[in-house]
Amino acid sequence: MVWTQLFSHFDPLDATALSLVVAGWAAVGFIIENPPKNYPSVSKMMGFYRREWMLHLIDRNTRVFDAQIVSNLRQSTAFFASTSMIAIGGLLALMGNADRVSGIAQDITQTAESQVEIELKLAVILIFLANAFLKFVWSHRLFGYCAILMAAVPNDCANPAAVPRAEKAAAINITASRSFNRALRSVYFAMACLAWLFGAPALIGATVVTIFVLARREFASQSRAALLLEPR
Repeated sequence: MVWTQLFSHFDPLDATALSLVVAGWAAVGFIIENPPKNYPSVSKMMGFYRREWMLHLIDRNTRVFDAQIVSNLRQSTAFFASTSMIAIGGLLALMGNADRVSGIAQDITQTAESQVEIELKLAVILIFLANAFLKFVWSHRLFGYCAILMAAVPNDCANPAAVPRAEKAAAINITASRSFNRALRSVYFAMACLAWLFGAPALIGATVVTIFVLARREFASQSRAALLLEPR
């Protein structure tokens, strides 16, 4: 009942645009994580190399290099988590001053919007950012788990525990990376939702562009072509 009353402020085009955002976010994430076997995504191929990294860790005498890589990954997740928290704080402050945002949007689009409509639009952005923050934090924690598992991998190929523990470290590493990528996609769609302040057509256009950018980077980018190169 409450949700019906809230979204009664929007017209059908707004509902269509919001549905497109949610459907696009879910669909592009599913396709990236579950690509066709004959056409893998960059994320899927990087998962293979993450597993290879953990297996080669077994016979690497000096693991300082590996520790530095994990440390850099944790720093990246911490940076994005902090940035998401700052963005959430700024957005909450903006929601408390929604009338000014409404005035700016009205000047650009020449259409009047109520304060409730602006606050609801900002709330959608807030949900995406909150989801991103939680996934960045979880990714940061998983990379910490991965570091501990890496330290527990015996430095002896003959040790029966070496490969199973390396496989565990690889699984945690891949899961951490998946959570990090999901958080980044939420940030992408949060930025797309900013266009909603300028109307439903702007949101639809921003959503289409966001889906195109994500799909291109995963399935038609130069980085993917480089990963597909076979050694001569």
